[in-house]
Amino acid sequence: MTIHYLESAADPRVSDYTQLTDVHLRKLREPAEGMYIAESSRVLRRALAAGHQPRSFFLAEKWLEDLQDILGAYPDVPAFIGKAALLEEITGFHLHRGAMAAMQRPEPVPLPELLAGARRVAVLEDIVDHTNVGAIFRSAAALDIDAVLVSPRCGDPLYRRSVRVSMGTVFQVPWARLSNWPQDLYLLKDQGFTVAALELTDDAQDVDKVAARNPEKLALVLGTEGAGMSDETLAAVDLAVKIPMRNGVDSLNVAAASAVAFWELRPRDQDKNQARNER
Repeated sequence: MTIHYLESAADPRVSDYTQLTDVHLRKLREPAEGMYIAESSRVLRRALAAGHQPRSFFLAEKWLEDLQDILGAYPDVPAFIGKAALLEEITGFHLHRGAMAAMQRPEPVPLPELLAGARRVAVLEDIVDHTNVGAIFRSAAALDIDAVLVSPRCGDPLYRRSVRVSMGTVFQVPWARLSNWPQDLYLLKDQGFTVAALELTDDAQDVDKVAARNPEKLALVLGTEGAGMSDETLAAVDLAVKIPMRNGVDSLNVAAASAVAFWELRPRDQDKNQARNER
């Protein structure tokens, strides 16, 4: 193992971890430098299990024993160890989970490869809150979404908060950032997908009625938190769907709504196969 004990917050070797709370800086810097931050031992282990490569490890002394197996598996990757107060001075916040790593971003997956064999795809339009992005990925992983596509202005799925909220499940769901929005939706149609917007419009259909038709391939578009779906996107989709509300509630948070819609719109033949296997 290559272990370095830190003595100063100004140590240039830990520049990947400096002032992680500066959102604007991290949003620009991490994609540009081809890196992201995996925070907590659970998230770190999931990133490594997905085949992502570490640049360095950064942890409090008390976590050294717990991560011995990981550090031993990557003997050439430096591990920076320090007291909790010093690590907090470097990062700008208290490391409740005690460990993190700077990771190399994986190479983007080409869209045709991403869609090959997919039956359910989520598309995120301009969702900028990283907590929502992470929560949507967690639901996508749990509810059998085959891929996630994000618009050019959508929050970064590999931003530290997104990764943490997703509990590392962002590494389990293939995803790609689109570059020609919303025209890229027509590429989904060319691949045989029915493209549906989860949006409250005058002609929106109840989600359970759409689910009953059990489309073979479905792409569900989720809109930004405030303004909702853009007019251009609504013009490009095949239909709009809605979740019926009760008791005077007009809508759900986009992350909560995604979980309901992912479950309701799952391929119904999967349920039959599961029931058959359980007999």
